[in-house]
Amino acid sequence: MRCQRGVCYIENVSRMKMKRIPVKSSAGRYFVVSGAGAIRRSAQEIAALGRFSSVHVVSSPKVWRAVGKSVQRGLGASKRSSIHLFDDAESAKNLRSVERITRSLCRAGADRQSLVVAVGGGVVGDVAGFSAAVFLRGVKLVHIPTTLVSQVDSSIGGKTGVNLPEGKNLVGSFYPPQVVLTDPELLRTLSDREFRGGLAEVIKHAIIADVEMFAILEKDMDKVLRRDRQALGFLIPRNVEIKARVVSRDERESGLREILNFGHTFAHALESVTNYRRYQHGEAVAWGMIAAAFLGHELGLTRANDVSRIVALIRRLGPLPPWPGLPARALLRAMRSDKKTRSGVLRFVLSPRIGEARSYDTVPLHVVERVLHFTPRLMSASNKLSLRRHG
Repeated sequence: MRCQRGVCYIENVSRMKMKRIPVKSSAGRYFVVSGAGAIRRSAQEIAALGRFSSVHVVSSPKVWRAVGKSVQRGLGASKRSSIHLFDDAESAKNLRSVERITRSLCRAGADRQSLVVAVGGGVVGDVAGFSAAVFLRGVKLVHIPTTLVSQVDSSIGGKTGVNLPEGKNLVGSFYPPQVVLTDPELLRTLSDREFRGGLAEVIKHAIIADVEMFAILEKDMDKVLRRDRQALGFLIPRNVEIKARVVSRDERESGLREILNFGHTFAHALESVTNYRRYQHGEAVAWGMIAAAFLGHELGLTRANDVSRIVALIRRLGPLPPWPGLPARALLRAMRSDKKTRSGVLRFVLSPRIGEARSYDTVPLHVVERVLHFTPRLMSASNKLSLRRHG
């Protein structure tokens, strides 16, 4: 990458070496191995962790059809591992899936010296990770993320968990993996919808921690949407480094790590009130970041120009599933189950300026309700205006 007059350009990264990005955790340091071909290092990376009595791959039928052969080739001597498949829809991210996986591990003869390898997106990683954390009070875990959102975000930092009807990710644990193998070649089979949803988390990282990357996304979003190899070769490790830096300083989300939830208080409520069936997670996060930018402006924290840039960049991801036709107070009720809530007080991550974020717990509810009311209306009016301009 080079920069001139404040504008940065993605240059040829085809000769970039594979990166080993360290992540600190209470259980010890682990690495995210990031780069094209990382999957082919699976057997080598697992062998470096020690000897295991058995290897158990947890994935979904859809993911396994798409990447199973590549993963098995990478596992090498471990390719005779047991395969455990479950539905990876957000609506299946629940305790029933954890029970099914752990019982399947029992039937396959897994013991305390076994290894669980989670192969899939965020749902697979969260559910398989939680299953590994609670099965026999904990067995070793490796992540092989296969979606953009899991490669840049959810596989890093040790969060595992499942949803309840009352809210998202309310049951879980912090359980770090032994290693994360992040290979952009695994993204080739992603649908456009899944890929664009994952880009929401990339935009989030730029908003909260990297103004330079935000400018790069503004300039090169068309390349990124085409899955340009050079663009992804830069963006994925850059985002891994941001996430690793934050979670290494605050593993248990007692302070700094909360900034990673920019837009998520709104997003989790949107997912909850639609029974986890309308939005992919990244799509809900995209709506949530728009609402968070509006909320920051309403509170006098976020400048109008930054709000405009945030909304414009998110809109380039493409159309989002519509905002639910529910009164604002219904979404406000769902927000009260957010895990950041303390003593019944809602807390929001807001961005005073692009490249920075912090948590706020003195946000008047009538302002939140106003934002919930006008966000879908503003975006609808903006879309209609855009159609008239280009029609």
